[in-house]
Amino acid sequence: MEKSSDFMLYTRIQQKEKAALEQLYDRYEKILFSFLYKMTEDRDLAEEALQEVFIKLWRGKGEYDESKGKFTSWLFTMSRNSAIDLIRKQKKPSVPLDEIGDLVSPETAVEELAEWQEQKDQIQEAVSELSGEQQKMIQLFYFKGMTHEPISTMCDIPLGTGKSRIRLALSKLKKTLHGVQERGAIDDEY
Repeated sequence: MEKSSDFMLYTRIQQKEKAALEQLYDRYEKILFSFLYKMTEDRDLAEEALQEVFIKLWRGKGEYDESKGKFTSWLFTMSRNSAIDLIRKQKKPSVPLDEIGDLVSPETAVEELAEWQEQKDQIQEAVSELSGEQQKMIQLFYFKGMTHEPISTMCDIPLGTGKSRIRLALSKLKKTLHGVQERGAIDDEY
C-alpha cells in the first residue's frame, strides 16, 4: 500500500474521510504526545491536548496552507497552541526555553531530529540577539504560556507597557528569526 503524503491525508480529512484521520493519527500520535507531555509535564493534559488537535483537524478548525510551510510545522504549532490553551486554563507553567530541545521523542526519525535541532538552534540564536528585557518577555509569554497581566505584574510594569513590550519583542524576534533562517539558507548553499 502506498504511503499517502500528509497533505493528501489532510485534504481527505477535510472531505470527512475517517480512514485518513486514522492514518494521520497513527503517523503522528506518538511524537505529538511526547512533545505535549514534555511541554505540559502532565500525561492527562498531554492526552487532552492531542485529542483537541485531532478534533480540530476533523472539524476543519484552522486551515493548513502548503505555501506557508511544512505540514509537520503547522501540526506541531497547532499542538503547542492547544497545550498552551489548556495550561492557561489550569495555570500550569510549561517548558523553559533552554529545555525546548528536549521536546523530541527518542523514537523520532533522524531527519526529524536534525530538523528539530536546526529549528531549535535558529530560535535560540534569534532570541539571543534580542535585548535582555525582550528575551525575558519572549520566555514568559511564548515559552511559559503566561498572559499579559501576570507578566506585567511580575515585571512590575503597567499592563499597557507589558503588552507593548511583548508585541515589540515578538515583532523583533520574527524579524531576527527571518534573518537567522536566511543566513542558514545561504550557508546551506555553500
